Amino acid sequence: MDMKPIQFKRRSTEESASFDRSVIDYIQNAAAHGLYEIRGLGAKRRVPHFDDLLFLAGSLSRYPLEGYREKCSTKTVLGTRFAKKPVELDIPITIAGMSFGALSANVKEALGRAATEMGTSTTTGDGGMTQEERGSSKTLVYQCLPSRYGFNPDDLRKADAIEVVIGQGAKPGGGGMLLGQKVNPRVASMRTLPQGVDQRSACRHPDWTGPDDLAIKILELREMTDWEKPVYVKVGATRTFHDVKLAVHSGADVVVVDGMQGGTAATQTCFIEHVGIPTLAAVRQAVEALGDLNMKGTVQLIVSGGIRTGADVAKALAMGADAVAIGQGVLFALGCNSETYVRDGQHHSALDAYDTIGTAPGYCHHCHTGKCPVGVTTQDAELEQRLEPAVGAKRVRNYLKTLNMELTTIARACGKQNVHHLEREDLVALTLEAAAMAGIPLAGTNWVPGR
Repeated sequence: MDMKPIQFKRRSTEESASFDRSVIDYIQNAAAHGLYEIRGLGAKRRVPHFDDLLFLAGSLSRYPLEGYREKCSTKTVLGTRFAKKPVELDIPITIAGMSFGALSANVKEALGRAATEMGTSTTTGDGGMTQEERGSSKTLVYQCLPSRYGFNPDDLRKADAIEVVIGQGAKPGGGGMLLGQKVNPRVASMRTLPQGVDQRSACRHPDWTGPDDLAIKILELREMTDWEKPVYVKVGATRTFHDVKLAVHSGADVVVVDGMQGGTAATQTCFIEHVGIPTLAAVRQAVEALGDLNMKGTVQLIVSGGIRTGADVAKALAMGADAVAIGQGVLFALGCNSETYVRDGQHHSALDAYDTIGTAPGYCHHCHTGKCPVGVTTQDAELEQRLEPAVGAKRVRNYLKTLNMELTTIARACGKQNVHHLEREDLVALTLEAAAMAGIPLAGTNWVPGR
C-alpha cells in the first residue's frame, strides 16, 4: 500500500517571540549602518506602572468627603530642611527640567506662564536660564548638570531653588545629547559651543566622584545663595535605595527620583528601553530609604517618570511622594503628536511635516531632529512659531488644572481633607509584579509578594 507523505501547512503568519519584526528591523538597521538609534521621549515597552494599582475609596469603614462642600488642600512645601526660603506651591504637580535647546524659547515661556497661573514651578533643564522662562515663571528651579552648559552664578541667585542633577530616568549613567541641527546661534552662545555641531554632555559631574564631594558642592551652592534656596538632588532610578540615602547624607533638602519611563530630548534607544527601573519600584525604594533614615517629612520626595494623569499623581502621593514632576505629559498638552497646530487663532494641518520626517501623529519620537511638526522640540525659526506662548500656556494650564481636580476627587473619595494625607493603606495592586514592586497588597488579600 502506497503511503503519501504528510503535507505540513506552513504557518506563514507566525512570528518569533525573540526575533519579531521590530528586532529583525533593529538588526538589519545595525548591519546596514553600524550605528545605534537615537530618539526622544520615553520607553515604549510595557512595565508595571501606576495603572496596576487601585484605590480603596470610603464607604462604611472610611468616610468620604463631599466634593462640592468640603475642601481638600493641595498646598505643598518643598525644601524645609535647611533653606531659609522653602518653595511654597499651590499644587503638588511641578514641571520637570527640559532645556532651552531641547525646547524652543516660545515653549519655555508657555510653561512659565502656565505654572505661574497654577501656582507651581518650572525647571530650567540643561543649557542655562532664558529670559523668557525667568520672566514668566513665578517659581523657577535652576538645574546644575554635569555639562555646566550655561551655568551662571548670577542666574543661580535669581532662581527659587537649585536642582543638582546626578542622573535622568531615560538615561541613568549617560550624558545628555543635543544634535547639531538644534544648536542655533542663541543655543551655541548660551552653551559656549560651535554652532551646528552635535553636543554630548558629560555623564558625571567634574566636581565630585562621590557623596562626600557632593556635600562640599551643595555647601558651596548654599553659601552662594546665602542659604536661601532649597537644594534638590535628582537621581535616575537604578540603585534607588542607596542613592536616596547618599543624597540625604550629602545635605539635600529635596530628593527627585526619575523612573525609567521618564522622557528625554535625545539618547540611545538601548538606554531608554534597557537601563533603570520602573517608577513604581523606585518610589517604594525611595520612601523606604527616607524612612530608614527617619527623614520622612524632613526631606521631601519628588517623583517623576511616566506621570500622566491625576490618578497617577494621587498614587505617587499615596505611596509616599510629596510632589511629582511632569515632562512628557506637558509636551503632549502643548500639542506634541497632534495632527494640527494653532497659529493666529487658526488650526493648521501638520501632517505634511510628519510625512517629511517619516512618521505620523501618535508615533512621533523625533524630538532629536529639530523638525518638530508642531513647534515644540525645535530651534527652527519657522517651525518654532507654530507654538504660540499664549496658546501653549492655556493648554498646559488646563492640563494641570485637570490633573489637580482628579487628584482632589480621589483624595476626597478616600476621606482626605489634604492630598498629602493619602497613604499606602488606600491602595491595592492588580498584579503580582506591581504588588511586589510597590510593596502593596494584592487586591482582595493582605498578601504582599516577597514578604
